[in-house]
Amino acid sequence: MLDIKDFAFFEKQNSFDFKAFLIKTGSYWRWFVLGLAISLFVAYQVNIRKQKIYSLETTLAVKEQENPLFTNNTSLIFNWGGTSDQVQTIATTLKSRSHNELVIDKLSFYVDYLKEEKYFTEDVYGYTPFLVHLDKTKDQMLGNPMNIRFVSPNEYELTTHFSSNSVPLINYSTNVKSTQSVVSGDYKKRFKVGQKVNLPFLSWTLDIKDLPGNYVGQKYIVKLNNFDDVVTQYRNVKVSIDEKAGSIIKLSLQGTNKARIVDYLNETVRMLMKKQLESKNLFAENTIKYIDTTLTLMEQNLKEANNDLKDFSKGRNVLEIEKRGETYQLQIQELDLARDAVTRKINYYNALNSYLKNSKDYSKLPAPSVAGIEEPNIINNVAQLIALSVRRSEMAYSVKSELMFNNIDNEIAAVKRVLLENVAAAKVAIETESNQINRKIQQSEGKIEKLPEESQDYLRITRKFNLSNSVIDAYLQKRNEAQIVKAANLSDVQFIDPAKDIGGGLIGPRTGVNYVIALFVGLLIPLLIVFLIFFINNAIQNAEDISSLTNIPLIGVIGIKHTSSNLAVFEKPKSALSESFRALRSSLQFLYKKQNKEGSKTLMLTSTVSGEGKTFCSINIATVFAISEKKTVIVGLDLRKPKIFDDFNLKNKIGIVNYLIGENSLDEIVQKTKIPYLDVITSGPIPPNPSELIMGETMREFIEELKLRYDYIILDTPPVGLVTDAIELAPFADVTLYIMRQNFTKKEMVSLINNRVQRDELSNVSIVLNGFENKAKYGTGYGYGYGYGYGYGNYSNGYHEEDAPITFWDKIRDFIKKSLQKK
Repeated sequence: MLDIKDFAFFEKQNSFDFKAFLIKTGSYWRWFVLGLAISLFVAYQVNIRKQKIYSLETTLAVKEQENPLFTNNTSLIFNWGGTSDQVQTIATTLKSRSHNELVIDKLSFYVDYLKEEKYFTEDVYGYTPFLVHLDKTKDQMLGNPMNIRFVSPNEYELTTHFSSNSVPLINYSTNVKSTQSVVSGDYKKRFKVGQKVNLPFLSWTLDIKDLPGNYVGQKYIVKLNNFDDVVTQYRNVKVSIDEKAGSIIKLSLQGTNKARIVDYLNETVRMLMKKQLESKNLFAENTIKYIDTTLTLMEQNLKEANNDLKDFSKGRNVLEIEKRGETYQLQIQELDLARDAVTRKINYYNALNSYLKNSKDYSKLPAPSVAGIEEPNIINNVAQLIALSVRRSEMAYSVKSELMFNNIDNEIAAVKRVLLENVAAAKVAIETESNQINRKIQQSEGKIEKLPEESQDYLRITRKFNLSNSVIDAYLQKRNEAQIVKAANLSDVQFIDPAKDIGGGLIGPRTGVNYVIALFVGLLIPLLIVFLIFFINNAIQNAEDISSLTNIPLIGVIGIKHTSSNLAVFEKPKSALSESFRALRSSLQFLYKKQNKEGSKTLMLTSTVSGEGKTFCSINIATVFAISEKKTVIVGLDLRKPKIFDDFNLKNKIGIVNYLIGENSLDEIVQKTKIPYLDVITSGPIPPNPSELIMGETMREFIEELKLRYDYIILDTPPVGLVTDAIELAPFADVTLYIMRQNFTKKEMVSLINNRVQRDELSNVSIVLNGFENKAKYGTGYGYGYGYGYGYGNYSNGYHEEDAPITFWDKIRDFIKKSLQKK
C-alpha cells in the first residue's frame, strides 16, 4: 500500500532553478558568439545592400489675403472660400491626379536617371552631368533601360537590349501608348552631345550641364516610365494639417533621392500657388470679359451717336440750339443715366437667372457689381457659387466617392436656390424703381416736345451720345477696378519653410538600429534555445538536481573516462578520475565504520536502467580496493546481460550460474585478473530463470563462502528499474550504491529509488553521480570532497595526469584490437 511519504519528492520539483539556468546559459557561450556573429553579419549586409531612404518636408500657410488696393468704391468681391474651407480644398488638391499631372509634367519626373552600384541601382536624379530633353510630340520607348556611356566630352554611346521584336511606346503629349517593331537583341549607336536623336522608338536631345566635372567613361541608365504610374506614385505624398494651427499644412515625401524630393515638394507648392491665384483671379477675369463684350456694343452706339451729331451740326448754330434746351438736357441726362443703371441691373438679373437654370458650370459668372449691383446677399452668393463650382471641378480628378460629389452638389443647389430667391426679390424692387424713372422721363420728354423741332432733334442726338459716353466711362472704371484687383491679388498659399537638402532626413536603413536589433536577436535566439533545452532536457545534470529530488545522500561524483576500456583506475592511477574513485572508497569505508562492520564487506551497485555505468563503477571501485591490497572480488550478477568479463579479457563460459545450479565449485568459477588482489566471477551462461536462481538458498551460501575469502565483495547487479534481481540481492549487501549518470538518468526515475527506500526494499543506499563533466555546462564542480582535483580546476595541476579525450581513431584502433584478441 502506498504511503503519503512516497510522494514527498514532488514537493521540490516545481521550483525553477534560476542559478542552474544561468550556469547552463553561460556554458553555451559559443552559441551566443555564433548568434551575434551571424546577426551582425546579416545586419551589415542589410545596411550595405539597401538604399538609403530619406524623408523631407515643406511647410506652407493658408491665409486669405485681402487686397490692399480695395477702396469703398471698389465693390468687386473675389473669394476662394473661407480659410478652413481652403485648407481642406488644398489638402485634397495636393493629392489629386490633375494637380500631380501638372507637377510631374513640369518636372519631367517620368524620366529616371540611374546608375549601377555594387548592390543596387541608384537614382541619381540631379547628380548626372547631363539632361535629356524629350520631344513630347514623338513616341518614346517605355520601360526599357537605355545605357549611356560617354566616350568623349562631346560623344556618348547609347545601348539598349530588345528582348522581343517589338517595344512599347508612349506619347507624353497625348499619353497614348503604342508599339514599335524592332530587331530583337542589342542595339548600340553613338551620338553627339546636343544632337537631335530621331529613332523610331526614341526622340530626344542630350545636353551637358554647366560644370559637369569629369564624366568621360562614366556609365548611366535612362529609363522612361509610364506617366500615369508616376503620377499615382506621387499622389502618395503625405499631407497633414497642423492640429494647433489649422491654417498650416505640412507636406512630406519619402524616397531614395533627396534632390528629387526637394524639387517635387517645392514645385507642387508653386503649382498650387499658381492654380490658386488663377482661381482667385477667375472672378476678375470673368468680369473683364463681360465688360469687354458690353464695351464693344457701347462703343458702336457712341460712334453712331457721334456721327449723327456731326451731321446735325453742319450749317447750324449748335450753341444757340444747345442753349435753348440746356435746362431740359441736364435733367433728361440724369434720368437717362438712372434708367440705364436700372436697365443694366435688370439685364444682369435676367442673365443670371437664365444662367442658373440652364448651366451647370458656374465658374464663369461675372461680378454683380459690374452692373452696379451692391446687394450683399447676391454678391456673396455669386462668389460662393463660383468657389463651389471650381472646387467641384477639381474634385473630379481626385475624389472617387459618390457621396462627396453628392454633398457638394447639394451645397451648390442650396446656394443656387437662395440666389434665385435673392434675384427674384431684387427684380421686384428694381422694376418698381424702373417704373418711377420711366414716368419722370416721360414727363421730361413731354416738356421737350414743346421746344422747336430742331432743338428736339439736337436733344435726342446728344442724349444718345452722352448716355453711351457715360456708360462707357462707368464700364471702363469697373474694368480698371477689376484689373487692379487682379494685378494686386496675392495667393492665399505661402511658403513658410521650402524643402531644402541640409544634410539630414535619413530615415532608413537605420544602421545603428539594425545593429542594435542584431545584437538583441543574436542574444535572444540562443537564449531561447538554451531555455528550451533547459526545460525539454529532463535528465539529471548536477548534484543539485539530485538533492532537490531525493533525500538519499550523494557520496560520490565520477567524471568522464578518457580510456578505451573500463579499467580507468588501473590504466591511469594518477588521473583525476582515479582520485574520484579513491574519494568514493573513503566514503564507503566511513559508511562501513558507521555500521560497525568488521571483516568482509559487501557492496551492491545498481541503477534505474541500463547504460548508467554500473559495470564501469563496479570495476573501478573494486580496483581501488585491490590497489590498497585488499582482497576483492567482482561478482557479475547481471545474469540477463553479462558483460563484465570483456574488460578483463576473460571468458564467460562458466560463472555464478554454474555454481548456483551445482555444476561447478567456487574455485572453478573464480578467475584471476591482471590486477593484483582482484578476482572476477562472471555470470556464466544465461539461464532461463535468473530471478529464481538468485532467490535460492544457494545464493546465500555463495555469499557466505565469498566472505570467508575476500575483504570486499562487489555485486554488479541488473537495473532495479527493469528487473527485481537487485531487490532480491539487497539483503546480502552492507551498502548499496545507486548509480545515476549525468545527462542520461531522467529526473522522474528518481521516484523509483525513493519508493524503494520508502518501502525498505533497499537499505543503506547512497547515490553516485557518474559521467559528470565539469565545464560550467551542467553546474559547478561538485567534486569537493568527492574527488581531489575534480572541481578544483588548475589547483590540481601537477597532482593528476591529464585525461586526453578519446579520439575517433582511438576508438577504431581499440575496436580492431579487441576483434583480434577474440580471434
